[in-house]
Amino acid sequence: MAITDGYRFESSPRWVRTVLNGTTVADSRRVKLLWEPDRLPVYCFPAEDVRMDLLRRSGEREDDPKGPTALWTVQVGDRVAADAAWSVERPSEGCPDISGYVVLSWRDMDTWYEEDDEVYVHPRDPYHRVDVMRSSRHVRVEMLGETIADTGRPSLLFETGLPTRYYIPRRDVRMDMLAPSSTMTQCPYKGRATYFGVRVGNRLARDLVWTYQFPIPECTKIENLLCFYDERVDAVYVDGERQEKPVSPWSRPPVIVDVE
Repeated sequence: MAITDGYRFESSPRWVRTVLNGTTVADSRRVKLLWEPDRLPVYCFPAEDVRMDLLRRSGEREDDPKGPTALWTVQVGDRVAADAAWSVERPSEGCPDISGYVVLSWRDMDTWYEEDDEVYVHPRDPYHRVDVMRSSRHVRVEMLGETIADTGRPSLLFETGLPTRYYIPRRDVRMDMLAPSSTMTQCPYKGRATYFGVRVGNRLARDLVWTYQFPIPECTKIENLLCFYDERVDAVYVDGERQEKPVSPWSRPPVIVDVE
């Protein structure tokens, strides 16, 4: 492991593959994880484990703090992912020696696998924890002047660096006030989430509630439970005490619209 100037560069024991247009572009049992300052980790593949015949050099970033960075376009059949890979031949002082490695853009590939499990959004950080604990705390959620959820049996999800989330059984939620949404998000630690808005009368607060119908095996305790954005609902009470609104990447006012 190497830690320099806010960078971390270390070997991963995981077998990692990524696929574009039905073709495996990279397949390695000796990847390394690179953390740049204030960024999510990325997988660095040894160039020998990348289908370099599918890559063509497409540019360079001269001002990258890691050093002059070559950009590569990936093409598989008729699919072209422009500037979807990068490499650094001569790392700058303070940057770990990442020469000889290729990084592929997560969002530009179709699918990623760690071992035989599909992974979403970004690599799982080995220093990031998600713990789910059943609780007997009393949790009540208010929105648009109504109590939307009231439970004495929540499951609390504790995730590194993020607010505590209260997952509530459906029987303790006013499901008649929830409106299904087409929104879907993905999390590398929990899986795919679907959303609901909260509707009171002719007012709809969009995408305030989410659920994981089929969470990844490590998070089965939250299966089919409902969780509210504490940052956006009117109020959350825990054991009778009103909670301060957490500050997080999701801290913004709710989107409320009039509906018929």
